[in-house]
Amino acid sequence: MGIAAVVFDMDGVLIDSEPLWEKVRHDYVVLKDGRWQPDSQKKMMGMSTVEWSSYMADDLGVAEPAEQVASDIIDLMAEKYAQHVPLLPGAVEAVRRCSGSWTLGLASSSPATLIDLVLAKAGLIDSFSAVLSTEEVGRGKPAPDVYLTVAQRLSVDPKDCTAVEDSTNGLLSAHAAGMRLIAAPRPEFPPVPDALALADAVIDNLDQLTTQVVTGS
Repeated sequence: MGIAAVVFDMDGVLIDSEPLWEKVRHDYVVLKDGRWQPDSQKKMMGMSTVEWSSYMADDLGVAEPAEQVASDIIDLMAEKYAQHVPLLPGAVEAVRRCSGSWTLGLASSSPATLIDLVLAKAGLIDSFSAVLSTEEVGRGKPAPDVYLTVAQRLSVDPKDCTAVEDSTNGLLSAHAAGMRLIAAPRPEFPPVPDALALADAVIDNLDQLTTQVVTGS
């Protein structure tokens, strides 16, 4: 069969949130007398909540238990989203356009509470048949767990899914799951060339997410 489902990442694909995550995490690390590194945000992109909070506590020297780090950062992000959700141009239209032709899933590294908040404010909750955070599976991206689980919940073979991703870890994750892969890289956090080379197609914006791009036909 052809493509039966489209699975979107959220951060960096539907919302321009990576700069916001970076600022919130950076300021928190500084506040807690940690050691922020130039590549810290890139390393955390795709990590599950447990993974990035442990990284901040252990590797960046934040003087709080990982569980407290996670709680604090999620609360700070929720406050930001309550004021404004930084939807990328064409995001809502792309989701609604795709939902007219395919079943949709969401495979995100954001915690479930933030996913729900973003989708509610964007008016997109009803567009997705399966929504999953990496915190609900065994491993975060680049492991394929979140994509494989979304496909399972959609009752679709992963090879009959198209994934839309932006980051190195996200691209590796969707590729490892065996999905057709569309890269929508963000210029501020470009994926490494080897990961980008795995994509079946690369788009500059979501207006380019056409039927032909999704299906490869």
